[in-house]
Amino acid sequence: MIRVVIADDQALVRGGFRAILSAHPDIDVVAEAGTGGEAVAAVAGKNPDVALVDVRMPEMDGIEATRRIKAANGDCRVLILTTFDVDEHVYDAFRAGAAGFLLKTVSPEELVNAVRAVHSGDALLAPTVTRRLIERFVTSPRPAEDARLQSLTDRERDVLRLVAHGLSNTEIAAELFVSHGTVKTHVGRILTKLDLRDRVQAVVLAYEVGLVRPGVSERPDSRPSG
Repeated sequence: MIRVVIADDQALVRGGFRAILSAHPDIDVVAEAGTGGEAVAAVAGKNPDVALVDVRMPEMDGIEATRRIKAANGDCRVLILTTFDVDEHVYDAFRAGAAGFLLKTVSPEELVNAVRAVHSGDALLAPTVTRRLIERFVTSPRPAEDARLQSLTDRERDVLRLVAHGLSNTEIAAELFVSHGTVKTHVGRILTKLDLRDRVQAVVLAYEVGLVRPGVSERPDSRPSG
């Protein structure tokens, strides 16, 4: 069962999302919140798996709420909600620890799939939109020789590039001709070595250090390798 908290200052939005999600037996909406402060309190009190957080809320915005939620409960996956497909605040939300980004105009099916995807942690949500946001706001990437990458093996760098392109573990496994378990191990080692919380932070770092360049879709050598 996926436990969800919905935080949005519009009651109709919260009610609509609750109705959609509650119609699925594997999802339980355990609380609603109308402000960022209420969102933080709801997560602390209900310990959900996923929190849907509007990026723009009164009293405390979604970015600060995300930061506090992740500081108090690192296992809660925060899915940022916004009305705009390019919102300067979303990149800040990713840096604060958000696990994904979702437009409020999504279809019911997309909403449910988004919650499940974020909960699984397997794939970065809406990679094309996320990548566009990152490409817009990471304007001065540093060289790929950044010291933070020196601890990675060549194969781990390949995996990080593909993660940054929005591929799931299953897709990366197919691209590199390795097993799903091998990719999962590589991703875990990357996060540990780079002291990152999740895949979103890995994507942000890949763009920041220049390992992946905005507007360039290069892929690593995909010959069979361990």
